[in-house]
Amino acid sequence: RRQRRRDRPVGRAAIAAMEQGGSAADGAIAAALTAGVVSPVSSGMGGGGFAMVLDAATGKVTVLDFRESAPAAYDADAADAKDAPTGTSVGVPGEVAGLFELHRRHGRRPWATTVEEVARLAEQGFTLTPHMARALAKMGKAVPPGTMTAALLPGGTPLTAGATLREPVLAASLREVAKFGPTGFYGGRIGRSFVATARRAGSTLTEADLTGYKVIEREPLHIRWGEHDVYAMPPPSAGGLMLMQALAMFSPAEAARELDPTKPAGAHTLAEVFRGAMADRTRTVGDPGLTPVDTGALLDPARLRARRQGIASDRTRPVASFVREDHGTSHLVVSDAQGNVVSLTTTVNSPFGARVRDEDTGLVLNDELHDFIRPAAVAALGLATIPGSGRPGARPPSSMTPVIARGPAGDLVSLGGSGGMRIATSVTLVTLGMLASGLGAEEAVKRPRVHIAQDGSLLLEPGAMTADERADLERRGEKVREEEAMNGVQALRRGPRVEAAADPRKFGLAVRRAKSGS
Repeated sequence: RRQRRRDRPVGRAAIAAMEQGGSAADGAIAAALTAGVVSPVSSGMGGGGFAMVLDAATGKVTVLDFRESAPAAYDADAADAKDAPTGTSVGVPGEVAGLFELHRRHGRRPWATTVEEVARLAEQGFTLTPHMARALAKMGKAVPPGTMTAALLPGGTPLTAGATLREPVLAASLREVAKFGPTGFYGGRIGRSFVATARRAGSTLTEADLTGYKVIEREPLHIRWGEHDVYAMPPPSAGGLMLMQALAMFSPAEAARELDPTKPAGAHTLAEVFRGAMADRTRTVGDPGLTPVDTGALLDPARLRARRQGIASDRTRPVASFVREDHGTSHLVVSDAQGNVVSLTTTVNSPFGARVRDEDTGLVLNDELHDFIRPAAVAALGLATIPGSGRPGARPPSSMTPVIARGPAGDLVSLGGSGGMRIATSVTLVTLGMLASGLGAEEAVKRPRVHIAQDGSLLLEPGAMTADERADLERRGEKVREEEAMNGVQALRRGPRVEAAADPRKFGLAVRRAKSGS
């Protein structure tokens, strides 16, 4: 069903910002803040993320890391205990700082104007989306009394799709951020209230943790692949490494021939590639500010050739063998008429984050520290310690994978995804579809996907393969199961014409300006 334009508040916010003199960065800021209002299941000012930016004037691609970090008093052992309180997973939120830095570098429109428009939406109300309604229904009685606002669960009953939701408290917080910028968030009333709520839930978060938060600029990963220069997110994201390893192991022609996720042979080969990347994530990826990650070694051609040679068509290797040998998220892509591009992923991690909402600010608290690698996972791989373990001040490993690829004659592809651990596999598959198989943006996004569960099983979307094809995979040693995919990819291609695709798996919608093509 084609949704009406008024039902597309996130895309509409981006376009409005650019129509009123804003850049792609201004559009991305408007869209990200709007997503936090209309879909707090996935993102919001209580979370964090990454942004990849292509500056059309200089041709430079840069990355902003505004991922959440652990408090200075974070205790990994206490957080890993079975009876650990909810608040132990709450990290220092980075979204407001990240969006403000994006504006400082690339914005053209006044910050206050953009944020005020989002505040007005929260105050006046909006229609609850099917994705949000489904998430509320799933959450239901699993939420302890008092941890989520009555606005979302009035009388303990989730709101349904089509209902109107007004958020006056969140609107007031947005207006403070509009007026004072990050200072109004990290050093003002909002920050104090956020910390107090987190501490009541068991967090060690302090006001000093908030005021000390910094956005970090990082160099993107880069590979020349066929006719395209591909840029992806570096650590603490492991998603960019998965994509780059897949590209480095296969040429575009080989990928088109051997990595078709709709065929048993291709799905099996992809599964082996993904398992190797998962092992590297667990073994090597953490906060590069605390433990440097040697991405050159991880992407070494000789190493990846050897890994590819170890892939057999008739057997499956456990994730651990690769080591011995060597949830809720929002993504948006915004492009303006000048050719600037922002690929931005923002998240509170699990659906509704820590499932705690600060009633005085309207912010949902993230549970990002759950992304630290747990001791059990380390032990399963025969390791003692790893960079991705929880430590004070550290930023957890992530699967978020903003991507920008530039090809001949001005061809440009930008994409990214949401959906926890499945982000990296989904973005890799859509990138392969667009750059290797020649698929259009919409066709690549809609194509069936395969994923790897944490236990190494191969996950298929329901109905993606026949019983005979599943049996073929099992003969190759795959443990196969079907799971509904609640993850999404947003993709953009600019060339002779503009293509934009948003994933129907999460009720995504692509919106385009009719006149300029933005």
